[in-house]
Amino acid sequence: MSELKRELHSNPQSNSDGQADRSDKSSTESCGENLESEANRSRKGRKKKRRRKRRLTLAVLPTMLTLGNGICGLAAIAIAMSDHPEWTGETKLLIAGTLIFGGMLFDALDGSAARMTGQESQFGAELDSLCDAITFGTAPAVIVWEYAHGMALPQKISWGIGVLFTLCVLIRLARFNVETDEDDSHEGFDGLPSPAAAGTLASFAIAMPELAGYANDPEYPEQVQWVAQQLLHVSQYFMAALTLVLAYLMVSRFQYKHVFQQLVQGRRSPHQIGQALFILIGASVLHWLALPIAFCYYAFSPPIRSLLVQKQTTIDSPNA
Repeated sequence: MSELKRELHSNPQSNSDGQADRSDKSSTESCGENLESEANRSRKGRKKKRRRKRRLTLAVLPTMLTLGNGICGLAAIAIAMSDHPEWTGETKLLIAGTLIFGGMLFDALDGSAARMTGQESQFGAELDSLCDAITFGTAPAVIVWEYAHGMALPQKISWGIGVLFTLCVLIRLARFNVETDEDDSHEGFDGLPSPAAAGTLASFAIAMPELAGYANDPEYPEQVQWVAQQLLHVSQYFMAALTLVLAYLMVSRFQYKHVFQQLVQGRRSPHQIGQALFILIGASVLHWLALPIAFCYYAFSPPIRSLLVQKQTTIDSPNA
């Protein structure tokens, strides 16, 4: 009996020892698994950091091109509002308009560079919109304000027109960011693109000095001088009306083609080749005066074509 009692008392102790051994083994195994999982996570984290660093390094070229766009816009604003004694108002507007065209070149190159190299990112899209707001929203408004000096329109009206243009550019950029998918082909736009609207105003700023040369140069006939003087006088009011129309076209739903993208991809129809030849011949004859004609053609041809098609459908619908 005493031996039986000793065995009964010794069995719980042995069971407890076995359970303790098993718990020690399980704890060591769990610690090993935790250490292994932490090592795997650290290796994955290092890989992600390497990838992220590599991606940011490769995106330097599109980012620098985008910042070049913003620099051109800031320089255009500074020159248009400068008080340099040796620069006339026409010279300041000419330089500011040229810088806006420089911003258009950077804006076309940064998107193409990002798409060709597969480096498109949300950061690049947001930075591009901010620089576009400066170069294609604020700088053209400053040109309109500076061009309005000496006009019969009150200064408040010219300021209101410039502010409205800038606000429509902001709405246009925000709508583009929301509605454009990552898989978009970028072959067309809903509404007039903000670079084209800004380029239209900048083209008039570039062409005005040459028009003034026609008006004041005695080498040209009196009829040519008179026409040039009348155009200079009318252009002061035409710029204000043009700015309002361009602001509306940017927030409209008229379809516009992406000219630069089609040229890069080599997609050219015979009609487009004819237009390019017409522009080249006009540029050789009219020089800088061909710029506003070309930009106005791009800005106004889609809405005019759409209105003509709509009118034709309304005429044909009763007959049907």
